[in-house]
Amino acid sequence: MSQKKIIKSSSSKIFINLKKRNKKVVLCHGVFDLLHYGHISHFEQAKKFGDILVVSITPDNYVNKGPSRPAFDENTRMNAIAALKIVDYVILNNSSTAINSIKKIKPNFYCKGPDYKDHSKDLTKGIKQEIKAIKTIGGRIIYTKGQTFSSSNLINSFSDNLSEQTKTNLNLIKKNYDFTKIQNLIKNFNNLKVLIIGELIVDEYVFCDALGKSGKDPFLVLKDIKSEKYLGGAGAIAKNLSNFCNKISLFSMIGQKKENFNFIKKNLKGVNIKFITKKNSPTILKKRFLDINSGNKVLGVYQLNDDALDFNNEKKFQKIISENISKFDLVVVSDYGHGLISNKIARLISKKSKFLALNAQINAANIGFHSLNKYKNVDCIIINEKEIRYELRNRDGDIKVLMKKLSNDQNFKNVIVTQGTSGAILFNKKKNIFSKSDAFESKAVDKIGAGDTMLSLISLCMKSGATHNLSLLIGSLAAALSVKDYGNKKEINKVQLLKSIENLLK
Repeated sequence: MSQKKIIKSSSSKIFINLKKRNKKVVLCHGVFDLLHYGHISHFEQAKKFGDILVVSITPDNYVNKGPSRPAFDENTRMNAIAALKIVDYVILNNSSTAINSIKKIKPNFYCKGPDYKDHSKDLTKGIKQEIKAIKTIGGRIIYTKGQTFSSSNLINSFSDNLSEQTKTNLNLIKKNYDFTKIQNLIKNFNNLKVLIIGELIVDEYVFCDALGKSGKDPFLVLKDIKSEKYLGGAGAIAKNLSNFCNKISLFSMIGQKKENFNFIKKNLKGVNIKFITKKNSPTILKKRFLDINSGNKVLGVYQLNDDALDFNNEKKFQKIISENISKFDLVVVSDYGHGLISNKIARLISKKSKFLALNAQINAANIGFHSLNKYKNVDCIIINEKEIRYELRNRDGDIKVLMKKLSNDQNFKNVIVTQGTSGAILFNKKKNIFSKSDAFESKAVDKIGAGDTMLSLISLCMKSGATHNLSLLIGSLAAALSVKDYGNKKEINKVQLLKSIENLLK
């Protein structure tokens, strides 16, 4: 019987016929990630306003409650609600808000819970648009009464998705911050002047159908299906931070023929850009070939020149930095070892930055040649576990001991080591303490750019005076959001991040 209640489209003739029969229709909408008494009470109150109760469900791809949510997929959620006797029909909404369902179903009443009555607490501002939509079709908004229950709170309380260390950190954060205070912290990022220095990379993803081994020679044959380009490296950092800060500048380099220049400018609107042109070099392009069925990368082809800058270009880049760096509150360096940042330039940045955040990555082209020792006095550095072991030539040592050593040797005030699905560890030198965070997203689509994203948000937090625990949490949540798609296809959205924080702290 419950299966008959599930309707595929909000434009179904069923709803048209109901209106013709003068049936009063009530619409409820939500995620309903974990069905609980609060939802049932909400439905019972809503049903009293009409003859037919319709519940629309937010689909998985529009659920905005943080990483690894929803806990239950859309089919499970629809079937659970359809099993309730009081519910007449269930539909899967085709967007992030109920607006389309309101316009097509044309309910007499649109019912929301008591927690939506205060519109200022709605981060997405969707409720205001939904009210407008229901009024446009001549319907009314109704708010139910009673105690507010939270699916997120219940999931957080009884789920084993979070480690005990993360739960401890969350409790420490709750002692110092409420959600309004965190909102204000992130809002105040707007006041920071941020400079990004580093290699700008264009990431091209070529999606292919793997046809198999060639019939003549021992190589894999791929059928080219489609390709997409995203900003990587320092460009991705600038794009992400432009959603949080009003004043962003990027100092980087571009190839001699200025390949992809228009693409770069188009994707960095609102960012002040200063480029040097590197002779005998292309604009860095990293092309990755993926099997479209599995999503696995099968091959990488890079267009780059890792040679150091020539004397004139190095002088020119030094001058650009020297004349401008003092204007910025925060400097974020993305050093991939592709020849832009020499030892001289690294020392200049270390000396002149008011607050310096660093990501210096090892890649296939520079293992053994790209070292962190050209930087000193860095306020915040991010590195993965493999990279710190390369740097210190230590394969098996205790990771915390290695973090302390790197911090002491280079005077790095905060050292963050990422550990893939195991999360990240932060060492704060001043307090001599460690903080641990979960990865928050166990089903990563692509880890490219996650470290840059984490560093960007952590550095904004630390510069704004946030505790190291909160900084690591926000950075980890941002990284978790970034791995949900290929490359840096989607920049980190402020509302998405706030929703992640809000639901995790419930």
